[in-house]
Amino acid sequence: MKQKKYKFPDLLLFILLAVFVSIGWISASNAASEASQYTLAIVPRLPPATVHREWSPFVERLQRESGVKLDLKVFSTFSEFEHYIYSGKADFVFINPYQAVTLKSALGYIPLVRDGSHKLSGVLVVRADSGIKKLSDLQGKDIAFPHPNAFGASLHMRATLKEVANIDFNPVYVTTHANVYRHVLLGKVAAGGGVNVTLNKEPEHLRDQLRIIFQTDGVAPHPLAANPRVAEPVREKIIQTILSMAQDVQGRAVLKATTIEEPVRANYATDYAGLEKLRLDKYYVHSDVPEQ
Repeated sequence: MKQKKYKFPDLLLFILLAVFVSIGWISASNAASEASQYTLAIVPRLPPATVHREWSPFVERLQRESGVKLDLKVFSTFSEFEHYIYSGKADFVFINPYQAVTLKSALGYIPLVRDGSHKLSGVLVVRADSGIKKLSDLQGKDIAFPHPNAFGASLHMRATLKEVANIDFNPVYVTTHANVYRHVLLGKVAAGGGVNVTLNKEPEHLRDQLRIIFQTDGVAPHPLAANPRVAEPVREKIIQTILSMAQDVQGRAVLKATTIEEPVRANYATDYAGLEKLRLDKYYVHSDVPEQ
């Protein structure tokens, strides 16, 4: 059988066709690769460097064991974080309990996992040697909060002080929980709002210089939630991988740094829906920080 001989124009056409097919395959591969990249945005309760240090090992292990590629998003301010998450840009978010309510309502975000070892409580602290003994002693005083919309440390705490304790005070916003505790220690404010989780993360010598004078009722802690556009199989893979981390010593250490010490499945109806009744909207402060 004679082999077919290609003329030069035919050969050139064949080569060009192969190149176009290759380019199309590469473009499709890149598109698929980009589609598998997900963002994970973390609420900035602590300074950015601390958040990055504590969450990076978690992200690295989660990527490795789930096969889901994640881009960790860390924010300098609470306002920047809120603009980002309420724009719907984030695929996965680690958010406070009230944000679980508002993001569910606004964009349909789905809580996936949360810590099952504790409840989240707001704490109001003063210096250990302070003469302030009860809430009424704070009438007309300066009180530090991380941000108006930080749930346990500020939003719920301010509402409780105003509506339950009938305390008039001057709020001072200092960006992070860590800054709140230090403002109290330095005597810059009479008291400060935080949460039990971040207070427990502070060095023992610092905690020993603070005294809790009030604590809010406990609620289900911060969930890791997903944008509804993330496919259900991917969400389930994330859940299963996080749950499996608790099965070994290294995994438990990684989880502890994120405050998801004993991960359990989160359920909006049983964990967070009850917070809708708090009606905290009038204490929510809309920021004018431009979208990132």
